[in-house]
Amino acid sequence: MLKRALFVLLAAILGLAPSVRASPTPRAALLVLNKGDLMLAIVDPATLHVVARVPSGEDPHEVIASADGETAYISNYGGFGQGFHTLSVVDLVAQKALPPINLGALTAPHGLAQEQGYIYFTAEKSKAIGRYDPVVKRIDWIMGIGQNRTHMILVTHSGQRIITSNVNSNTISILEQYRPKPLTPRLDPRKGRAPGDWNITNIPVGRGPEGFDLSPDGSTIWAANSHDGTVSVIDVSSKSVTATLNIPTRMANRLKFSPDGKLVLISDIGGTGIVVVDVKSRKEIKRLPLNGPAAGILMQPDGARAYVSSGDGVSVLDLKTLEVVGRIDTGRKPDGLAWAVRK
Repeated sequence: MLKRALFVLLAAILGLAPSVRASPTPRAALLVLNKGDLMLAIVDPATLHVVARVPSGEDPHEVIASADGETAYISNYGGFGQGFHTLSVVDLVAQKALPPINLGALTAPHGLAQEQGYIYFTAEKSKAIGRYDPVVKRIDWIMGIGQNRTHMILVTHSGQRIITSNVNSNTISILEQYRPKPLTPRLDPRKGRAPGDWNITNIPVGRGPEGFDLSPDGSTIWAANSHDGTVSVIDVSSKSVTATLNIPTRMANRLKFSPDGKLVLISDIGGTGIVVVDVKSRKEIKRLPLNGPAAGILMQPDGARAYVSSGDGVSVLDLKTLEVVGRIDTGRKPDGLAWAVRK
């Protein structure tokens, strides 16, 4: 007994003690990217417990899951320096980091989106967006936007409509594809459709648009302008701003619609909370103080809860009562959030 106790003590001192085995990744997992720890936290949303932490690469900002829920992709940003040029990759089932994706000359990747198995990303310093194909393991499409700080991205209509926020150009871009070109089996074993020709409309909004979202019915885009405390409401059909709402924040970070389209949540990374706006009246109805600056927002698919990165964890909001009902201690400076649902 004494020998074993001495061995355990010696192993601990030498750093040889076996690590605690992580719990399995749940079928539906909440992914939380912790910028301060350079780690991806995998959370069980049923228990609000972190089941595993996996290295996320340098300066991680956003995260997205693959269509099958088994892989996470993380943007390694470096936007305020020379800009990095990789996407980190995490095996969510094995809970381990995989080799990163080298983006070559595309630098400062930030916003991420997944559509039909493809991974779309912004390359802020390159003034472009790109698409990575996990099947053939290569970037198969790049589009220059020509705007300053193309930051966040949303992809709809099977990849035929793309929306970006361009922080320093004070614009929201809508890209719409026409005359798509079919790919040959030699180029794509999935026989998908290659991006063909595009119309790009750059819509002037307020100062510093960053967080934005498309309404669930697809009719409007709401963009939170981080530099002037306003929200621009864009009519998608006319591609024009139809209203500018005064929703004061110190520095708006993200904006998300509730799944039923009745509420909009805006996080304030310059403050310590979140603003709730009624969509019908377009009026602020509540401000919720959180544990520090608020960043990423993620809606639970059934519309019951919202998750907000704040302080050194994630606050859980009840969307019916508009109260904080839980807290997840995930790590330092959490930001990007995503769902990973295995089929």
